[in-house]
Amino acid sequence: MLAADEDIDALVRFGRALADPIRCRVLLMLKDTSAHPADIADTLGISRTRLSNHLACLRDCGLVVAVPVGRRTRYELARPELAAVLETLRGVQLSAQDPPSCPDAAEQGCCR
Repeated sequence: MLAADEDIDALVRFGRALADPIRCRVLLMLKDTSAHPADIADTLGISRTRLSNHLACLRDCGLVVAVPVGRRTRYELARPELAAVLETLRGVQLSAQDPPSCPDAAEQGCCR
């Protein structure tokens, strides 16, 4: 049975969010705790402007939410289940670090 269009759209948004190393680092950071943008930028060693663009993408993808705290804004994962999903994805990636190479890598578009 084919997946519903909403399911496919959700996976595409998730993939888009994970396609950038900075966004991955932000998600892994927020997996453990919520944080203010200035603290995230300092921890990652990037400008606040650059971080702002990445946070906007993560918000648009539905993976993080901005929570107003007084005059500041704190970011956290949009759903607690995302922490477990991120851990599962890390585990899958780690177990597949050295996949067998594709015999027709150039023609098949393999990553190796």
